[in-house]
Amino acid sequence: MTSTAYSPTSTQHQYDYYEAAPTHPAVIAYLYWILGIFGAHRFYLGRPISGAIWFFTGGLLLIGWIVDLFLIPSMAEEASRRYRIGPIDYNIAWGLHTFLGLFGAHRLYMGKVFTGVLFLLTGGLFGIGFIYDLLTLNEQIDELNA
Repeated sequence: MTSTAYSPTSTQHQYDYYEAAPTHPAVIAYLYWILGIFGAHRFYLGRPISGAIWFFTGGLLLIGWIVDLFLIPSMAEEASRRYRIGPIDYNIAWGLHTFLGLFGAHRLYMGKVFTGVLFLLTGGLFGIGFIYDLLTLNEQIDELNA
């Protein structure tokens, strides 16, 4: 009789690790919530339409901003389920986009060297590329992590 011991593959080990580490932790979402009247937490959590609404209405006149204080845990959990885990970390990319996005640091981090240098030379394509990435950064990372 041959005994077969359980031997997790490296893929299984990575899966277990990533299950424990969400792609969009609520703590980071709360940090973006501080800028929530501008919709930053909603963009981070993959809700660009409501993020734009928050931006143009001051977080729906601050009422929606306060309500989001209670909704962030469920939105963060949904974002962590929706977006794939992989070699590109969402939190690092979003941090780079937030503070150095006009210079293309997030694009360089994602391996998009040409557009990263283009952003650096043109100020995020004169701000238009920065806004585009604000709306689509989660999807771009998800595609690269596939």
